[in-house]
Amino acid sequence: MFARCTVALTALALAGCTAHDSSSAADPENRALLDRVAIQDLVGRYYSNFGKSDNHAFEDYFTDDAVLDVNGKVAHGKAEVPGIYAALAGDANPASKGVFHMILSNPVIDVNGDTATATFLWTGVLNDNIDGPPRFWEQGREYDRLVKKDGKWLIKHRVVIADSGLPKSMKDTYKPRMDYDITKD
Repeated sequence: MFARCTVALTALALAGCTAHDSSSAADPENRALLDRVAIQDLVGRYYSNFGKSDNHAFEDYFTDDAVLDVNGKVAHGKAEVPGIYAALAGDANPASKGVFHMILSNPVIDVNGDTATATFLWTGVLNDNIDGPPRFWEQGREYDRLVKKDGKWLIKHRVVIADSGLPKSMKDTYKPRMDYDITKD
């Protein structure tokens, strides 16, 4: 599967080198594939900011009217997104204990023109020290509704649900949602 995707993406990249406007020249199937890759890249870049000590503009990944629901704490509009992360400041920060990485897996991305849905599993891994094995810090699921604006994919609605490692500041808002469906929201 990986080899086929690599070959397809290489062929698309080479085809784009000869086209004057590769975005309009791509047939719908290839356009959807390119959009899928762009969405996976967007989410990967978003998650690569976790575990870093400096402040990142997470709100830049969202539409102006976005909804971010993290374990029941909800931000309405991209201006409220930083507040979700600020609320976590009182919780144990894994980055202060060692090297922390987020791993995304099991992507399911469905593109329909300029809208899409995506689901992922995420796993936080803490490396306390170089001599010991890594350990799982947290794990959960994410459900996204995305829109393409001016050629750029943005998150319109994101729901993040912890399955383990729930931050203390979210215990009062957390409700298990095992079969969440972003398409019905």
